[in-house]
This record gives sequence, C-alpha cells and structure tokens, in this order.
Amino acid sequence: MDLASRYKGVVGFVFGNENSNSSEDSYVERLLDRISNGVLAEDRRHAIAELQTIVAESRAGQLAFGAMGFPVLMGVLKEERDDVEMVRGALETLVSALTPIDHAKGPTNEVQPALMNTDLLSRESESISLLLSLLSEEDFYVRYYTLQILTALLTNSPNRLQEAILSIPRGITRLMDMLMDREVIRNEALLLLTYLTREAEEIQKIVVFEGAFEKIFSIMKEEGGSDGGVVVQDCLELLNNLLRSNASNQVLLRETIGFDPLISILKLRGSSYSFTQQKTINLLSALETINLLMMGGSEADPQKDSNKITNKTVLAQKKLLDHLLMLGVESQWAPIALRCSALRCIGDLVAGHSKNLDALSSKVLGEERQVEPALNSILRIILRTSSMQEFIAADHVFKNFCEKNTDGQAMLASTLIPHPNSMTDASLEEDVNMSFGSMLLHGLALSESDGDLETCCRAASVITHILKDNSQCKEKVLQIELEAPMPSLGAPELLLHRIVRYLAVASSMKNKDGQPGYSYVQPIILKLLITWLADCPNAVQCFLDSRPHLTYLLELVSSTSSTVCVRGLAAVLLGECVIYNKSSENGKDGFTIADAISQKIGLTSYFLKFDEMQRSFIFSSVKPAQSHKPLTRSTTASMAEIEDDENDLTDQKNEDHPILTSVFDAQFVNFVKGLEVNIREKMVDVYSRPKSDVAVVPAELEQKGGESDKEYIKRLKAFVETQCSEIQKLLGRNATLAEDLARTGHSHPELMAGSGSDRVQIETLRRDLQEASQRVEMLKAEKAKIESEALMYQNLAGKLESDLKSLSDAYNSLEQTNIHLEKEAKTLKSGGTSTSPDIGAIKAEAREEAQKESEAELNDLLVCLGQEQSKVEKLSARLSELGEDVDKLLEGIGDDMALPEDEDEED
Repeated sequence: MDLASRYKGVVGFVFGNENSNSSEDSYVERLLDRISNGVLAEDRRHAIAELQTIVAESRAGQLAFGAMGFPVLMGVLKEERDDVEMVRGALETLVSALTPIDHAKGPTNEVQPALMNTDLLSRESESISLLLSLLSEEDFYVRYYTLQILTALLTNSPNRLQEAILSIPRGITRLMDMLMDREVIRNEALLLLTYLTREAEEIQKIVVFEGAFEKIFSIMKEEGGSDGGVVVQDCLELLNNLLRSNASNQVLLRETIGFDPLISILKLRGSSYSFTQQKTINLLSALETINLLMMGGSEADPQKDSNKITNKTVLAQKKLLDHLLMLGVESQWAPIALRCSALRCIGDLVAGHSKNLDALSSKVLGEERQVEPALNSILRIILRTSSMQEFIAADHVFKNFCEKNTDGQAMLASTLIPHPNSMTDASLEEDVNMSFGSMLLHGLALSESDGDLETCCRAASVITHILKDNSQCKEKVLQIELEAPMPSLGAPELLLHRIVRYLAVASSMKNKDGQPGYSYVQPIILKLLITWLADCPNAVQCFLDSRPHLTYLLELVSSTSSTVCVRGLAAVLLGECVIYNKSSENGKDGFTIADAISQKIGLTSYFLKFDEMQRSFIFSSVKPAQSHKPLTRSTTASMAEIEDDENDLTDQKNEDHPILTSVFDAQFVNFVKGLEVNIREKMVDVYSRPKSDVAVVPAELEQKGGESDKEYIKRLKAFVETQCSEIQKLLGRNATLAEDLARTGHSHPELMAGSGSDRVQIETLRRDLQEASQRVEMLKAEKAKIESEALMYQNLAGKLESDLKSLSDAYNSLEQTNIHLEKEAKTLKSGGTSTSPDIGAIKAEAREEAQKESEAELNDLLVCLGQEQSKVEKLSARLSELGEDVDKLLEGIGDDMALPEDEDEED
C-alpha cells in the first residue's frame, strides 16, 4: 500500500520539509509503532486513545498521522474486527483525522491537513469497501463512526466516493438499511444519502428502488411533519434530490404513495399558526418539492409536458390550491419568504392548465359575510404590500393567469369600471367591497392624490398582463375614462392619457422617503404602453390624439437624465407609432412621426438607443426562467429570515432598479427585440417611397400668355422628366441611408457622402481581399502537405538505413560463425581421423552460399535506396521552391550508420 509514501510526497511539496523531526512526528510514530507491534492488548488500546487525542487537537498531529497512520489503522479494521474497542478507537481516530480544526488566528491560505487526509483516504477503493462492510457490525459506535467517516469523505470528494460506492456490491443497500436503525445512526445515514443523491442519477435510481419514498415519509411522520426538526428538512432535501429533473421518479411517487403525504406537510395545524425558523424552512422545502413536481422533469425529457400537466391535475385534486392560498394570501403573519414561495407556486399551478385557471378564478376566501374572490385578495397584496419580493411573487400569479387565457383576461377587463364614489377620496383600506377592476383603477387614481406613483406602477403591471396579446381587451380598456383629480380641472380623462401623464410625472415626483422618483416606475409604465400599442392602431391613434404626448416622447428618448433602459423603451414606443399607424390624417400619420424622429433625434441617434438598450444589464442578463438554488442546510439558514430590503438595494454595476430583472422576463425582452427589427424595416420602407400620391402643381407651371399648346406641353414634359429623375435619386439616397443606419446603428459619413460607385468599389476590394486570403490559406495547406510527405519519406529512409545496418550486423555474425567453424575444423583435422570429410571444401561451399545470399539482399536494398533517393531529390526540389532549407531538414540522417560501415570496411 503506497498511501504513506504518496502522502509524504504531498506534504514535502506543500511544506518543503520531507524529513520533519518535530515532536509531533516522533510522538505519532511511537504511538503507531505501539499499535502495530505492541504485545499487550491494553497497551495498544491506550496508544490508540492517545493517538486520537493528539490528532483531534493538533494540525501537526493530523499531518503526521496522514503521513504514517492510515496503513496501520486500516490494518486494525481489517484484521482485528473481533476487538470492538480497538475498532472503535481506530474509527474515532479516523474521524478526528478527517475533521478540520478551526484556528481563528490561522492564515487563510494555510493548508488543511484534514482535507488532505480526506483526499488521500478516498483514493483507496479498498478502504471504502472496508468501511461499508463495518455498517453490518452490531456495535452502535462502530456504525456511527463509520457513517461520520463516509460523510466527511463525501463532503470533500463526492465524485470519487460516489464511484467507489457504486462499484461495491450492495453498497447503497447497506446505507439504506441504516435508515431503519436507531435515531442517531438514522440521521447520519439520512445526511449521507442527501449528499450522495445530489447529482448522481444512478445512485438516485438505486435509492428509489430500495424504497426511499416510503422510508422518507415514514420518518417525516414520526418527526411531526412541518413542526419537526432538522431531520424533516433532511428528508425533504433527499426527496427533492430524487425528484429534481427526474420524470420517472415523479411518476413512481405519484402512482405508488401519491401526493397526499406531501400535501399534508403544508397543512397548518392549531389555532396560533406560529412559525418557528425550522418550521419555515421545512415548509419552504416542501414548497420546493411541489415546484419540482410542477416542472415535470428535465428540459430534455420528451415526457416532460405531459408529466407536468398530470402532476398539476393530481395536485389540484388533492386541494393543494387551498393550502397555498392559506400560506400565501390568508396567513399574513407568516414570514415573507414563505408567502412569496406559496404565491409563486400558485402561479405555476395555474400556468397552462385550464381547469386550475377556472378553479383560481372561482375561488373565494374569508368566512361568512367577509368573503371575496381570491384574485381580489392577491391584487390587494400587490397594491398594499411593503415588500418588493411579495409584489413580484403576486404579480407572477397574474402573469401566469393571463398567459394565453383570453377568457380570463376578458373576465378581468370586464370589471374595469371606475367606482361610482370619488376614487381619490377613498383609501386602500376601504376597497373590500370593490370589484377587481374598480380596485385596480382605484389604485391608479390613488397614486396621484398622495404623491406616490408606486401603487400606480404596480397597478400598471397588472393591466399589462390583462392586455397582453388580446386585441379585444385593448379596445375595451381604451374606452375607460377616469375622473379628474379635482372637478375644477375639467372633464374626465381617458385611462391611456392618464397613464402617459403618470409617465411624465414620474421623473419629477419623489417617493415616500423624499428621495428622487423611483427608477422602476417609468420602465414598468413604458412596458404597459408598449404592450398596449402593439398591433392596436386605435391605441396608437388615441396616443397621438394629444400632441404633447409625441413631444414628450421625443424629449424622453433624447434625455440624458433618463436611464439607458428608459430611453430605449421610449424609442420602441415611438417606433410602434410608426409601424402600427393606420391614420391618414395629416400630422398623425407614420410619415409625420418618422420625420419628427429624423428631425428631433436623428436616425443615427435613434437607432443607437436600441443598441444601448440591448447591451444594458436588464436585457443582456435576462434568463429563460428564474432558477432557484436547491434548499440545503447552508442556504435555508438565511432564507428563513429574509427581510425584503429590495427597496433600498442599489447595484453599483446597474443603474436600473433590481426589480426590473424580474418584471422584464424573457418573453418581453424577446418581444421588444422582434419589435426593433420591424421598426428598422418600417423606417427603411418610409424613406423608400413617396409620402402621398397627391401632386402639387407649382404656380409657375401655368401656361404663359402667347405660348402655344405644343410648346407648353413640351416644356411640361421636360420639367416632369427632370423632377422624376431627381425624385428617383433622392429616394435612392434615402433608401441607402436608412438601410445603412438600420443595419449598423452607427454613422458612416464617408459612405453617406459617397456615391453608389464608391460602395461598389469597396465591395469589390473586399471580395478581392477574401480571394487573396483564400489563396494564401490554400498555399499554406499545400506547404503543410508537402512537409508532411517529406517527413514521411525521411522516416522511411531512416528505416531502410536501419534495415541495412541490421543486415550488416547479420553478415558480421555469419563471418564470426565461419571463423568458429574453421577453428573446429582445424581441431578435428589435428585429430587425425582418416574418415573425416573434406573440411576445406565444406567451408568454401558455406562461404560461397552465404556470400551469394548477402549479395542478393544487398542488391535489393540498393535498388530500393535508389528509388527513395530519386523521391527525396524531387521533394527537395519542391521544398526549395517553397523556401525551405533542405540541407537543414536532411541534417543528421545516416550519421548514426557511419560507424558500422567503417567496421565493415576494416573487416
């Protein structure tokens, strides 16, 4: 076993002292010698106890033990299983050797001997097998210490230990059996399995096959469900590891045990509904399990969608929606993190599921007389909560409720009727008896009365979901009028115009703390307007009915005080006024808007707004879906005490509010990118054709007195031809300018000033450059090919020369044999026997035959060498043409053959 030598090498490399003579080294070495060579059993036990103490208290002791102790203790575990006390001591010493020792004043980059010991022990698969075999021992401490060792190994070397356990027969089975052991061992085995199953799919399958689901829910029931301790958290973490991105395990759970035991964990018990930190963590873990089931499996699984729908159907049948509404909406005394997680689960439960959408829309909350629709309660959370996270979570419900749900959108839009009483006089606390739409419009109107646009911004986000991709709702909401803040200010105002006014006011108003206006209000209102005007010409017309709207929007695009995101979104809104404009009224048509953009902003600057917005943090960092980190012991400790400080958060790298990364999801970002393409194309089209077909005849074209009709017609014809020619040139220039700007978003003065021939010349030069580059690449490839062939022939020539050397050696050996035979012949001849054969004749015949064979082989080799020499000469000529040094390439070939040839000549 090379464990000790390998460790000494590592220690010497790290510390630069392979021959350490410290007191710890010598002390540990003496103890190990007593353990391995001691005669008295009691003395060996004392030695192992002392060794455990020094290893547990000293890093130097851990280091010295790692260099010498593993072979000794592994030998004890393997050969002295009957001595329980010795086995206990050896295991406890191993636990101490693998447990880091914290020193507050130690340097941060100091090497951890415990980690090195862990890495060293995990490399030996025989050691893992030996440890797993100890789990079948009857002694409690032997099993307990063994599990602690395996957990330490798994913490620092997970992949290596997973592979080792999988390679050992019944390795996982032994760990699963520990779940039925005594409580302390069960908890250790549970923690070990949570580490093992995090990313190892094969281990997940074996664990499920061994009945993990039944054992997990049995343990949680014994521990008291959500009111239990950290063991329930570990059980749920293990359950989540088995279900995450694994559709087959989800189907197995659904069709065997079912979802009832899981949903029962979410049921609140008792009348106080107290939420301890551990209970909050347990409920968060259970909600994560629900979320995993509603995801349906991994993205690559073809059965994901069908499994997702089935899971949502079964969960709804088990009354999951009631429990989620209790946690997320009715339990306002619950921690914010728990309420947010429950609201997100409600949104995911109804997304893309018609029956669950109907169930949510018809659900009512409250008792006896104080009942109201669940959607109203969720809307109240959006309008009244002080937590940004809770607003985002509740907004997620409406986003998923309205997604591809035209009936639901129409139902909500039908309630958008202003409350008969004065909307600005009522407070939010008096909205209990209002309809959904009245409460929403009340929130919009209330914002202006108390000088706070935050509620308006949140209401605008909800209206965005109601209007998205629904032309009927857009037309209906377009007719809504709101009362003026004060009767003296005039007639009622259209909802669209009120929202545009809020957009303008947002930049100057201050929030509740007296700070400048919210950085997220304008982007969210702009999102609403972009969604509303998309593919809705009537909305565009309504927007342009008020001349100041266009003026303000042009100023907002050019404003240096606005963020990149606001300027870009305002540019998109301007573009919608061009591409969705069906008006022919002078001053409101698409041509007028395009001219205003060109004159007030400039096409170059206008298109640059798009590029700047796409490079901004919000648009460049958007993700397809929000991915939440799995809940573990380390992450849930902080999640249970989440305090929503998002209002005060400022990202130094991002000038926009953090909330926008949640509000601007991937769908909206992709929608804006598609709009940008359409806007660029429409601008090209506007600048490529005449504004109208109406021709205005100048007064000077009237027929002059005394001018004949023929002359008059001839003069008109020449004038028209000249005008047509100039118009075509102007249209061509406009089309070229618009195409260049739309393609690059940057100005190219040299191209705009030049004619079409300049661009043709540049394009020709570009093509010539590309062709030249291709020829250079072809020559390089040909050169590489020739060099490769030269190298191959060079190697072949070397091989032939080597064969010639071997033949020469064989010839020399044959000569030696002939000399030896001659000596033997002389010896026999001196013997004087009359019947001896003619030795001279035999020798001459053998020499002649050998010489003939050698000459034939030499002739064959010379012919081959002649052929190869001609090839080498041709290749040398070609390499010389390419500029290679042939002599340098052939340098050294054949030098090693000079010595054998000289020896042959001497012979």
